Amino acid sequence: MVKKGFSLIELMVVIVILGLLATFLLPKIINRPDEARITKAKSDIKTIESALKLYKLDNGIYPTTEQGLQALITKPETEPIPKNWKKGGYLDTNSLPKDPWGNNYIYRSPGENERDYEIISLGADGKEGGQDNDADIKSYEIN
Repeated sequence: MVKKGFSLIELMVVIVILGLLATFLLPKIINRPDEARITKAKSDIKTIESALKLYKLDNGIYPTTEQGLQALITKPETEPIPKNWKKGGYLDTNSLPKDPWGNNYIYRSPGENERDYEIISLGADGKEGGQDNDADIKSYEIN
């Protein structure tokens, strides 16, 4: 009668191989949520940019820094008051989106270096500058 099964050495080899695989794959799997947040921030910025372009098409100007992104949801009451503001607003929401880390997007118009506007997420740390997941995500740097 032949006994079927795995020897202790075979089991140890399998465990070592699984350990090595986990060592290389686990960091890549763990970093995915950070990558997803960065991708979400970029997508949000693109959506806000589209709404800003529609705002400008209707009104001939972008909202000022003081009017902020709120001008995409409610008609501004400060100068320059848009003449053809679209009833219902320019975003499909009643509140401004927050970045994936729970912070407000920064909006400036005009932006730096003669840009019409800029939209910025300060990244995971919520502070200007930073590297990797803490790096700022800027509308004018998104492809």
